[in-house]
Amino acid sequence: MNILTEKFNTPYHSAPFGDIKNEDYLPAFKELIQKSEEEINAIVDNSDDPTFENVIEALAYSGEQLDVVSNIFFNLNSAETSDELQQIAQEVSPILTEYSSKISQNEALFNKIKKVYDEKEKYNLNEEQEMLLNETYKGFVRSGALLNEEDKEKLKKISMDLSLKSLQFGQNVLASTNAYFKHITDKEQLAGIPEAIIEQYAEEAKERNLEGWVVTLQYPSYIPFMTYAENRELRKELALANGKKSFDGGEYDNQNLIKELLTLKQQKAELLGYKDYADFVLEERMAKSPVKVFEFLNELLTKAKPYADKEIEELKSLAKADGIDEMQSYDHAFYAEKLRKEKYDFNDEELKPYFPLNQVQEAVFGLTEKLFGLTFEERNDIPKYHEDVKVYEVKENGDYKSLLYVDYFPRKGKRAGAWMTSYKNQYQQNGENSRPHISIVCNFSKPTKDTPSLLTFQEVTTLFHEFGHALHGMMADTQYPTLSGTSVKWDFVELPSQFLENFCYEPEFLKTFAKHYKTGEVLPDEKIEKIEQSKNFMEGYQTLRQLGFGLLDMNYHTKVNELEHESVKEFEDKYTKAIALYPSNPETAMSPSFSHIFQGGYSAGYYSYKWAEVLDADAFQYFKENGIFNPEIAAKYKILLSSGGTKDPMELYKAFRGSEPKVESLLKRAFG
Repeated sequence: MNILTEKFNTPYHSAPFGDIKNEDYLPAFKELIQKSEEEINAIVDNSDDPTFENVIEALAYSGEQLDVVSNIFFNLNSAETSDELQQIAQEVSPILTEYSSKISQNEALFNKIKKVYDEKEKYNLNEEQEMLLNETYKGFVRSGALLNEEDKEKLKKISMDLSLKSLQFGQNVLASTNAYFKHITDKEQLAGIPEAIIEQYAEEAKERNLEGWVVTLQYPSYIPFMTYAENRELRKELALANGKKSFDGGEYDNQNLIKELLTLKQQKAELLGYKDYADFVLEERMAKSPVKVFEFLNELLTKAKPYADKEIEELKSLAKADGIDEMQSYDHAFYAEKLRKEKYDFNDEELKPYFPLNQVQEAVFGLTEKLFGLTFEERNDIPKYHEDVKVYEVKENGDYKSLLYVDYFPRKGKRAGAWMTSYKNQYQQNGENSRPHISIVCNFSKPTKDTPSLLTFQEVTTLFHEFGHALHGMMADTQYPTLSGTSVKWDFVELPSQFLENFCYEPEFLKTFAKHYKTGEVLPDEKIEKIEQSKNFMEGYQTLRQLGFGLLDMNYHTKVNELEHESVKEFEDKYTKAIALYPSNPETAMSPSFSHIFQGGYSAGYYSYKWAEVLDADAFQYFKENGIFNPEIAAKYKILLSSGGTKDPMELYKAFRGSEPKVESLLKRAFG
C-alpha cells in the first residue's frame, strides 16, 4: 500500500509526513496521474450532451489527490530538500508536465469545453461559474488547444524543457549558496558586528566542527555582516561571493540556462500567437500589456530617482569622511545603517530584544482575531516534516477554518527567503466546505541557548507579509479549488501580504506587542517615533532597486533576441543602467540567481510587487481615514480576501474601496 494514494488517516486529512518515505513519491505520482486521467476520460466518454456540470465542474474537481501529493512533494523540495528529493524532482517534473500537456491538448475534451463555452448563454450561471468557464476555456487555448498536431507536440516539448530547466536553475542557486562559507578565526575581523550576531556565527562554526566563527550566504548570516562589519575588505569578499552565485563559470553556473529558458519562453509565446512572452503573460494580469507595465515602472522611476540620488549623496559624504573616495555597492548597507543610526539613533540590533518571534507571532494572531474573528490553537497531534515546524488549528466562531504550518528557521535543505504555500486548497463539493492547509516558511535567526529567536524590524514586516498571503489562503470561501485563495491574477496576489505590513508601523498596534523579552518593557515612544520616521528611510533607493528588478525582468521577456549576441552580464548592465546608483562589478551579476523570474512564477511579473504597493497603500489609506481596526471596513476587506479569483480583481477592489486605486497613495506614503 502506498500511503500517498490513500485518503490520509490524520486529523483533517493532513499530510502524514512521518509516514511518507522518499520511495513512495514516484509510484504515487504515476498511480495518481493514471487515476486523474481516468477521471478525464470519464468526462470525455460521457455520452450525455456536454453541460457546465458534466464538463466544466467535473474538470475543476478532478485530480484532487494528485494536487495534494504534488503540493506535499514540491513544498518539501523547497523547505526540507535532499539530494534524493532533488533527483526525484528531476524524474517527476517531466511526467507531470506531460500529464498536464496531455489534458490541455486533449482535443475531445476541448471540443466539449468549447461547446459549453459557445452556448454559455443558455446556462443560468452565477458570477463564479461564469469565471470558471471563461478561465477554463482560456486556459486550454493558452495551452495550445487550437494548435495543429505538429505544433501541439512542439509546445509539449517546450513545456517539458522549461519545467526541467527552471528546476535546475533553482537547484544551482541553492547549491551555489551552500557551497560558500567564510571561516573567521580572528575576532577583530568581526568588529562592529553586534554580539548576538557573533554568537550566531559561533553556533554556525560549531555545527561545522570548526573553531571561531562562520559566515554564510544565507540571508540571516549575510545581511547583518554587510550591515555592521567594519572590515571593508571582508565586506567586499562576501559581496563578491554573493554576486558570483551561479555566475562563476563553475558547476552551478546559470548563464546558459538563462538564455535557454528565455529562448524556450519566446518560442512558446510565438507558437501561441503572441509577440513575446511578456505579451503572453500580461494578457492574464491586471496590467494587460507590456506597454502599460513599462509606463508604470518608468513613471515611478522618474518620480523616485531624485530621492534616490539625494540619499546616495548623503551616504557618499559619510563614506568620504572615512577616506572612501568611490563608494561601492558593498558599502551601501554599512553606511545606510550608519546614517540611519545618526538620523534616528537606533539600529536593528537595539530593536531586536523587543521583537522575540513568539511575541510577534502572537501579535499577528491577535490582529487577525480583532479584524476577522480568527483564533489559533497549537496542535501537537498533527504530523509535521521537521521538529522546527509548528501546526495551528485556525477557527472562526469556534468552527474549524484551516490548518496553518509555520516553519521559521534556516536549514541546509531549505531555500533562502520567505514564502507562503498551500498543502491543500479550499473548495465546496456535495454540501461540504473542504478547508485549506496553509504554510508559512521563513529564515529567521534560530534561538540560542541564551536567547530566544529575536527578529529585526525588517523580519517583523516579513512575517506580517507572509501572514497576509496566508490569510488570503485561510479565508478562502469559494466553490471551486482553481479559483480559491491566492488563485488570483498575479499582480493582485501581493495586495493582502503588503497590506498587512502597514500595521507594523502603527504606534497604537506596535505598543501591544513590542516588549523587551527580558524586562517586559514596552518599546519606548521615542523608538516607535523613530520607526515611523525611518519607515521611508532610503525609500528612493529601495524603490529604484525594485524598479530595476522589474525593468530587467520585462526587458528579458520582451528582448530575448538581443541575448544572441550579448552576454547575460552585458544585457543586465544595459537594462539596469537607468537605476544604477553604484558602479557595476564585472565579476558579479544578479540575474544568475534571480530565482523569482527563472524558477518561480514572476516571469514578466516582477513589476507586480510595485503594482500591488499602489493597491496596498490605497487600501490602508482607507483604514487610516476611518480607524485602523474599523470593523465595517475589515468586514469589506474580508470579502475581498475570501473571494479568491471568482471576480475580476479591479471589480473586487472597487467593491471594497469604492474607487480604483490611486498611485498618489503610494507616492504620498513613500515620499510625503
